[in-house]
Amino acid sequence: MNIRIKIGYWLIAFVLVLLCMNNCTDDSYLIDGGTSDPNFDGTIMEFLQSRSPENDPKNDYFSDLVKIIKLAGMEDVVEKDNITLFAPTNWSIRKSMDFLNRVVYQSGEDSVKYLEQVNPEVWKEFLSMYIIEEKYRLRDIPQIDTTAIAAYPGQTYISYGGVPMNAGVVYGDANGVKYVGPRQILYSYIYDITVSDMRNAYVATSDIQPRNGVVHVIRLTDHDFGFDKYSFTIRAMQEGIIRSSQTNKE
Repeated sequence: MNIRIKIGYWLIAFVLVLLCMNNCTDDSYLIDGGTSDPNFDGTIMEFLQSRSPENDPKNDYFSDLVKIIKLAGMEDVVEKDNITLFAPTNWSIRKSMDFLNRVVYQSGEDSVKYLEQVNPEVWKEFLSMYIIEEKYRLRDIPQIDTTAIAAYPGQTYISYGGVPMNAGVVYGDANGVKYVGPRQILYSYIYDITVSDMRNAYVATSDIQPRNGVVHVIRLTDHDFGFDKYSFTIRAMQEGIIRSSQTNKE
């Protein structure tokens, strides 16, 4: 082989090694958003409102959540308390509302068109599950491995509604090596502690930091508001669907 070609191969190999070393020592991938600034100069409520259609029509993630917070009478909690909010998006809320509508329709009643038609106490009960006191970033939450729960159980937290919830960080695998890959928060409702039955919600974006706490955004596609659309529907129907013509449709 020509000596110049050999030297060329060695130079390419050397560059590849340097690139690999650089990538392996860069841990910015551990938190969604890479090295972008996680801080938001405002309250948690203001952050949610900034991702609503009035401020950003192309990024309407939380307009339903903002409305639910108001209906539940929990604005002060989201504005003033030091909390961690696991924020469900419009898609999660609408999935549970769609299921409620199917059940209501099958029972022979008119469909539920507005969030305001669900009793405020129901919204407060389920919304409270997504809020825990104090500030917990990804690095503050212990590891969880759902295949080795005894060794890595995450941690139980009591939500604002007094419901036990579990939060843990899932450590992904990389190149066949356990626990060295990307990390993702798993937030779960402990449905039945006696049989370790948990209803899970994966966080898509973590560690957004407004002035009064932390926001972790729950993944869009596979989460039903309330962690169980059946329980949400049962409670909404138990409390009665509001049919008054005075329903506020802000």
